[in-house]
Amino acid sequence: MSEDKGTMWKPVTRPSTYELVIDAIEDQIMAGSLTVGDPLPAERDLATKLGVSRASVREALRVLESLGVVRSSGGSGRGAGTFIAAMPSAALTRFLRLHVALANFSIDEVTETRIQLERSSSILAATRADKDSLAAINAQLAMMDTPGISIDVFNDADTAFHVAIAQAAGNQLFSDLTGAIRTSLRKSIFSSFSRVDDQQALMAKLQEQHHLISEAIVDGRAEDAARITEEHIRFAASALPGLTEA
Repeated sequence: MSEDKGTMWKPVTRPSTYELVIDAIEDQIMAGSLTVGDPLPAERDLATKLGVSRASVREALRVLESLGVVRSSGGSGRGAGTFIAAMPSAALTRFLRLHVALANFSIDEVTETRIQLERSSSILAATRADKDSLAAINAQLAMMDTPGISIDVFNDADTAFHVAIAQAAGNQLFSDLTGAIRTSLRKSIFSSFSRVDDQQALMAKLQEQHHLISEAIVDGRAEDAARITEEHIRFAASALPGLTEA
């Protein structure tokens, strides 16, 4: 890194709030001046550089730490201080899940997003899946095949099945997005399922489609896997009454 880290901070000219501190740190990350593992200045120094209060810096760092952007270690020595961190998948998934859940997207928007995302996952899984990935997919199929399985257990295994396919695709972002969207809909799906007259018949139909998707992936039939996945998502959206109101 050629630029002196002591000179890259400039006082902010807007009101001294923690959002502005976050903006300043984000600007440095986006510019490439800060990367994973780099230390931030001490609270007092950062407050002085940005022309804000230490309380604003402290609040900004708390927010960034909760998002997984920074990590803080107490004490003294080389390991002490606040450092830029690689955002853990769990933090990203939580953020996306809350965003999807609160944004009140229509079921049509969610369905079309899932179709585009999971079609791609299925195609990649059919060409990239290894034995361990296929075993993870089959484990969720076996769970959903359990006689007398409850709706909530079935739904959780259903989510895990789709996430396992995204993981088999070898794309962590696909996996995180799929998990975030599915889990954000968990309560709505469960409520809608409870309105279905023949719940066992619907679960059996969904499971039949799951097996077809899995078979296409195992056989390396990428286009078939994508087509069946889209048909499955559209069927599920139409078969669950009142999903948008749940």
